[in-house]
Amino acid sequence: MKAQSSICRIGVFYDGSFFAHAQRYFYHDKKLGWLSFQPLHAFLELFVGRKEQGISSYKVVYASWHQGMFPGKNATEEQLRLDRRLYHDLMHAGVDPKYLPNSQQQREKGTDVALAVDALQVGLDGKIDIAVLVTGDGDFVPLVRALNKHGIRVVAAYFDFEDSRGKKCFINERLLKCCNYEVDIGKLKGDRELGTAFKSLFRTPSDFGDYEETQVQSPVDA
Repeated sequence: MKAQSSICRIGVFYDGSFFAHAQRYFYHDKKLGWLSFQPLHAFLELFVGRKEQGISSYKVVYASWHQGMFPGKNATEEQLRLDRRLYHDLMHAGVDPKYLPNSQQQREKGTDVALAVDALQVGLDGKIDIAVLVTGDGDFVPLVRALNKHGIRVVAAYFDFEDSRGKKCFINERLLKCCNYEVDIGKLKGDRELGTAFKSLFRTPSDFGDYEETQVQSPVDA
């Protein structure tokens, strides 16, 4: 980032399945509400501003969502409705959805490569100064090193928990160590300075309207 720059440009790259797991956990297990994109972006701007001082403003200028998409042949009407709700959430937040086709017989595949290519292209094109990786996957270590080599700092934004079904969410230690900054979103609740910002990340049931009846009560497992 050049010293004379008046804005710190932030790119946010979502590992879709990783983030969706956290959304379900915070709503169903912690009863906090639905983890939402716009307030998260506002928080990331605040977080980066505390780490990268001396800039007049901090702004998320690019965001993308990476996830595998399975055929609709066996999808229920409710699942299709949930997908539509997600698309609307992404569009309202200015997050570019980038899906990869997966067959019904295979697990989600190829999304990590797609995310890495996207982050590299955006970074090497000089469009961002900070890359936020919302993931815990250790496969992104080479991506972080490549971005750092070109002067782009990387924030690891992650979740560390075990849900009521015994499914864990965490970040790979190698990825954590090679990133320039890190923030465990779940731990913000107990932070004296950032506790209020943490509460703002969630939409409560009263904010949902008809959204609550579908997206929250019967989320689709990634």
